[in-house]
Amino acid sequence: MSVRYPRPLRPGDRVGITSPSSGVQKEFRGRLDVAIGAVWARGYEVVVGQCMDGSGHVSAPAAARARELMAMLTDPGIRAVVPPWGGETAIDLLPLLDWDRLRAAEPTWLVGFSDISTLMTPLTLLTGTATLHGNNLMDTPYRVPEGLLSWLDVVAAPQGGPFAQTPPGRHRSTGWDDFRAHPDVRDLTLDATGGWTRLDGDGDVDVEGRLIGGCIETLANLEGTPYLDVASFARSAAPEGLLVYVEAAEDNAFTICRNLHGMRLAGFFDAANAVLVGRTKAPDGRTLTQYEAVMDALGPLDVPVIADVECGHVPPYLPIVNGAHGRVVHTAARSELIQTLD
Repeated sequence: MSVRYPRPLRPGDRVGITSPSSGVQKEFRGRLDVAIGAVWARGYEVVVGQCMDGSGHVSAPAAARARELMAMLTDPGIRAVVPPWGGETAIDLLPLLDWDRLRAAEPTWLVGFSDISTLMTPLTLLTGTATLHGNNLMDTPYRVPEGLLSWLDVVAAPQGGPFAQTPPGRHRSTGWDDFRAHPDVRDLTLDATGGWTRLDGDGDVDVEGRLIGGCIETLANLEGTPYLDVASFARSAAPEGLLVYVEAAEDNAFTICRNLHGMRLAGFFDAANAVLVGRTKAPDGRTLTQYEAVMDALGPLDVPVIADVECGHVPPYLPIVNGAHGRVVHTAARSELIQTLD
């Protein structure tokens, strides 16, 4: 299986907005309007679906959410699908999606992170379609720090051409902006400093592989199901090996440790040439830190493990394309992720 890349977006293309997991509460509709306006400002038309209700933990019944997501991903007139944000139980859509139809359809970008990993990672693994782990729609109005890209930049990037991102050295220490009081906020508060951290030892890292990964708390629930067969994907699409990235959203270190152990035992990391770990504000345990949790589970892999990468729930955001060829460089003088859509 070869990786299929959606064609680059061009001005006039349509972007679909739907909520496969959590919808948008009324008090956040102002931010939704600002975020949609940011997409329009890039020259794209926007189509907003019906599954957007934020009064419960999901935007609509599972069957309705699956139909709308399928319709957008298989509509040749829609070139990207971007949910407002994640949620909790997108897992209920997986058995309702028509995977054969998705394999046959022209590839469309699916963008997001957090619970949207529950859909994006299986979409890449089962159909070979590249997906984009990056900002959600509600984050789109933020100005992007130097060194990083917006998802809007990545979906317009030419296929075959590499693009590089470097850590800005700044991140948010705590909390989120209040979109209810300030729906038009565009400047990220990046009040803490720090770069990438190698956890497995010292020395320079320069390693390549196909990128795959997502949110630990959601992906761990897919292990042992047909939806997270990373080993088969590696054999068919990544003979060069994988660059696996994972990130903890909120679970304590003991839960993350158990989840990562389970993912490793299930083969999720078997083809990894290196592991990237997102920066997290998830709590440490009384006798176990988040760093220690990662190394307790992944130390036996004997590959470079680099933490504090901007691919998690701590702003800013470094978009990663599932399925892209990646090269990660980490030295005393330079940290960089280079992705090539080939």
